[in-house]
Amino acid sequence: MTKEKAQARREHLQQMRAAQKRKERRAAFLMWGAGGLVIVLLIGVVGFYLVKRAQETSLDGVASVKYEAGQHVWSTVSYKETPPVGGEHNNYWQLCRVYDKPIHSEHAVHSLEHGAIWITYRPDLPKAQIDQLKDVAGSTGQQDYMLVSPFPNLPSPIVVSSWGHQLKLTDPGDPKLGAFIKKYQNGPDTPEPGATCGGPQAVETTADEAPLPPEPQQQTQAPHDSASPSASPAASQ
Repeated sequence: MTKEKAQARREHLQQMRAAQKRKERRAAFLMWGAGGLVIVLLIGVVGFYLVKRAQETSLDGVASVKYEAGQHVWSTVSYKETPPVGGEHNNYWQLCRVYDKPIHSEHAVHSLEHGAIWITYRPDLPKAQIDQLKDVAGSTGQQDYMLVSPFPNLPSPIVVSSWGHQLKLTDPGDPKLGAFIKKYQNGPDTPEPGATCGGPQAVETTADEAPLPPEPQQQTQAPHDSASPSASPAASQ
């Protein structure tokens, strides 16, 4: 092999190696580019889901008001909100469970004072939606602090309330319902945390089954004394 041929062969090999390296660089670029695109798409999808979820569970629509706690009365109360979210209430609280008939607001508000969530719905709400509402109530939060009942003349098909907070809804499947329960059930604004929403002194009847209890003839202790029906377990120890 002459010197010229050897040189030509070396140059040809160098050109082949350079072409191969360029090919490998292009393949690597395409691979990393595709991988980066996938990562960007994944970040975009996750970000979109998180933003969408945040919007769906946003509680910006919650109306909040301030009420003084411990205002126990024996009479019927005229409330500002429908349903009420605080204020004067009966000495006896409503047993926390699902009711198929309206209950006395005066008992329900006392349950709110103890940390309960009260889910109310229009009596003419379709049965399928009522069942869905009960399913949500039965699978979210603390069941021993959950009230569900129909309520005539609601401003919205569904209204969920806690002490001092209320949210109007139209769909029992709205994620805001679960978000409200998790945030406000026995939340920081609960006037009497630790107080029971059950027990032997809780009212179990609906409004059509029994009137509000009359004021006792003799009452020797204040409503918040240890013998009071509204006293929390901790207060009676």
